[in-house]
Parts: sequence; C-alpha cells; structure tokens
Amino acid sequence: MKEKEILREHIARHKMKQTRQREIILETFIKIGGHVSAEELYHKVIKRDPSVGLATVYRTLTLLCQSGIAQQQEFGEGKTRFEVVQDYKHHDHLICTKCGKIIEFENCDIEQQQEQVAKTHRFTIYSHKLEIYGLCRECKK
Repeated sequence: MKEKEILREHIARHKMKQTRQREIILETFIKIGGHVSAEELYHKVIKRDPSVGLATVYRTLTLLCQSGIAQQQEFGEGKTRFEVVQDYKHHDHLICTKCGKIIEFENCDIEQQQEQVAKTHRFTIYSHKLEIYGLCRECKK
C-alpha cells in the first residue's frame, strides 16, 4: 500500500512517532473509500481497535491531509468529509440534497470551459472545485 509508505515518510520527516493506531486508521480510511466524516471513520476504526479515540482519528486525518493522502471536503451539510486522493486525479461532485449521496465525476469539456473562461479574463487558475447540488435518481422518484 503506497499510502502507508507516504505516511511513514511524512511522519519520519516531521520526527513524529509511527503508531499502530495511525496504521489502523489509515487502513480503515483507505478501505472505506468515498467521502467519510471523522465520526464515521471513528466508528469503523473502534471495531478493529476499541482503544483508539476520536481525537486520534482527527489528528490522523490531519496528518493524512498534510501528507497528501487525503483531502477535506465540505458539502454544505455542516460536517467535514475526507476522501482519498487517488493518483492526484481531479474530479468534481454531484451532491443529493435529500439523501446526501455524493457522486464523483470527471468531464473534460467542463475542465476546458473553465480554462477558457480563465484565459478570457486573464486569470490564472491554481485550483478549483465544482459541486453541483440537486436530487439523485432515487430521490427524484
């Protein structure tokens, strides 16, 4: 698992301790995939190791973000969610306002349009995120 090596290098570079709890949190986070809150991750982690505290999960998620393994997302629901950065590939999100389902998508046309808009306004894009809110197929029925 390349993420384990990335985390180990980050921890060593910052002279921190590598702990079994951090490894369990990372393994669980990767296994869950998707967009998970710290609390949701915590409930999965304590099934493997009941000694892990919620604060440890929060601190480890911060480490995962700092090391580039994870990124934070806010989807307008009042809580922060985290997702694995997969090969640093950009994607956008469709968010159902009824059930909270999050659908990831990639669209080259949208990316090109954004670049064209920036070029027209002589604007340099460093990063962006696109979130589209509405109803998923199931909730629309």
